[in-house]
Amino acid sequence: MEFSVHWTWLTALSCLLCMGELRGEVDCICTEEKIQIEGGNYTLTKKLVAGSLLIYHCPEGYYPYPSLTRLCQPNGSWRPRPKTFLHQRCKVVECPDPTVLEYGNVYPPQEKYFVYNETTYECYSGYTMRGSSMRVCLPNGKWSGFTPICRADCADPGIPAGASRTGNIFGIDDKVKYSCDSNLILVGMKERVCQESGQWTGKEPACYYRHTYDTSLEVSQAFGSAIKGSLATLEPTGKTIKISKNGTLDIYIAVDISDSIEAKDIDKAINAITKLISKISTFTVSPNYEIVFFSAEVYEIVNILDFLDKKIELKAIIDDLKNFKVDEKNTGTDLNLLFMTFLERMSIIKLRVGEKVFKEHQHVFILFTDGNIFSSKAANLTIIYQIHLLYIILTHIFDDDLQRLTAGTGGSHYFRLKDITHLEETFDDIIGKVLLKLNGVILYHKLYNIFICLLNFKNEGPSKNCIGSLVTPQFVLTAAHCFTFGDLPEHVTVIIDDGQVKVKTFIIHPKYNNSAKADQGVKEFYDYDVALIQLKEDVNISSVARPICIPCTQETSEALKLVGVSTCLQQGEITRLIFYNTAFTFSCGSSSISPMQRDECISHALVAPGITTRNPKDAVTDNFLCTGGRNPRDDIACKGDSGGAVFKNYDDRTIQVALVSWGTMDVCKSAGDLGSKENSRDFHINLFRIVPFLKSILGNDTQDEYAPLQFLSS
Repeated sequence: MEFSVHWTWLTALSCLLCMGELRGEVDCICTEEKIQIEGGNYTLTKKLVAGSLLIYHCPEGYYPYPSLTRLCQPNGSWRPRPKTFLHQRCKVVECPDPTVLEYGNVYPPQEKYFVYNETTYECYSGYTMRGSSMRVCLPNGKWSGFTPICRADCADPGIPAGASRTGNIFGIDDKVKYSCDSNLILVGMKERVCQESGQWTGKEPACYYRHTYDTSLEVSQAFGSAIKGSLATLEPTGKTIKISKNGTLDIYIAVDISDSIEAKDIDKAINAITKLISKISTFTVSPNYEIVFFSAEVYEIVNILDFLDKKIELKAIIDDLKNFKVDEKNTGTDLNLLFMTFLERMSIIKLRVGEKVFKEHQHVFILFTDGNIFSSKAANLTIIYQIHLLYIILTHIFDDDLQRLTAGTGGSHYFRLKDITHLEETFDDIIGKVLLKLNGVILYHKLYNIFICLLNFKNEGPSKNCIGSLVTPQFVLTAAHCFTFGDLPEHVTVIIDDGQVKVKTFIIHPKYNNSAKADQGVKEFYDYDVALIQLKEDVNISSVARPICIPCTQETSEALKLVGVSTCLQQGEITRLIFYNTAFTFSCGSSSISPMQRDECISHALVAPGITTRNPKDAVTDNFLCTGGRNPRDDIACKGDSGGAVFKNYDDRTIQVALVSWGTMDVCKSAGDLGSKENSRDFHINLFRIVPFLKSILGNDTQDEYAPLQFLSS
């Protein structure tokens, strides 16, 4: 008994010394007593000194229990304290209970579902399955696939795993509300409303355990699909982040640099931000940025007001990010100060532009933090709840205040990453996915393989090879003369990215007639030498196969960064190809196109075999562009290049301006000499001149076989 009292007194004295209560300020270090984890290990961000974050690690399929992390306090204790009766161990990952399916059964029925458990779903008679009929419990605590729904005549919004729902009537304006089991956290919208469009507001919420996390792929898919509408200046279509042509995208980025964050993670965040803004700079819309580092203080790197005053350039942002040095004394994490800084900027913008214009601004918050809030001042985030769009990216810890920010209306989302090791790659993937959905994007130097299709025509007699360009996921543009009488779709072979795709049909320009001027000294007449090949299925768009931009479409306006309502005439003026009284020189794969005298260029058409007329304009109509000669010396088209794209590059986008039709001579026979001769000329159909034909097929919005292109007015 005496020993127990003596030991207690010494312990109390030690703690008082650590807290500086008896003499001076004494900093205690934490110990490794009772913090070991069974079946796993741990790392420390700052060894055992105050402010060090202890992070537990377990093998895949397991998670640290009962604590994911511990924080070393100034008094030498861990928060949360290790429990004597509940030792730290690696526990098998558990997924939420999926047996909430209405109007159907879940097999097998179990009390609990652990990692790699499989479930199958079956609907009652008279109900149809929507979603995944089989799901697997994944190592991150989520179910694979999509929430299964057994629906009758109305769209049941479903019940996420681990959740309960109130509301079983699904008419217009009816509401459903969600809640999670007591040991789960609701991420997303608590309430959804049925709209007249037949769609529910917002996105389906999810129930997370504290060990649940979002993968980089999930962040990429959600964030990437959300920003496509913004960066391509599409009209609002119900996407998470949308911006009208007159709107403005404001992106606020904050990086936690408090002493619980390792320097290497701060570097990764800086690299990720640099990657993000560099890639976004290739789009039509140029966002405004506010970028800060924060701990107990806020260090402003980029002031968003400088964008309004046009005082800042992209290069300056990147330089300032790379040159920022983290102070070793950055203790505490004052989120209140951070958000008040952002709100102050927004208030000034609102005063400057007026309330009406400010409503057109869309706001995105990207916050990098581990969630450990040291500041004694709680974050007053009430006003932030009113902001429509918010993306929060956390590592290690759930924070209820931050999570609530994303549970309001709109498409806001809270992402919790296990770590930020792959964050730069995630942002690269996010923008990459957006780029892949845009026509004519250049992602690597072998342009020839991106949108070019190899064509083989085999009917009777010898086969013929041509080239075409992929202009939509289902259509290939090529030359009409590649086809011969009697050709059928099964006679045409289309190879894209080393894969063969089947042809559904082909359409030749109605005005194409190869023998139309045979009695006028032009044996083969190539005016309107254009055809479209429709494929049976859409091409899988990827980094090595995607459509090229063509004139007079909305996609090309975006490539040319024409903001607002644009016209075909504007595109023609920029590319200098709408005026047919000039000829052009070009270099394959180059953006160099310069005017020259058209009459001199087309005069050499008279040397072509089969042409006996004395007037070159009989063979070369205003629909043709003319290239060739030695002043300057052009690259030339060879046999087999018919139907190929003549294109021009604009930053990271490629626009096809013409297609290869015919030439005066075959100069490719000379090995190693791919330049044009003094009187060799090639003639290409100017796509600006045949837009009505392209629009009648590619822009046809009265059919439901394929997604039409949006063509502009003249």
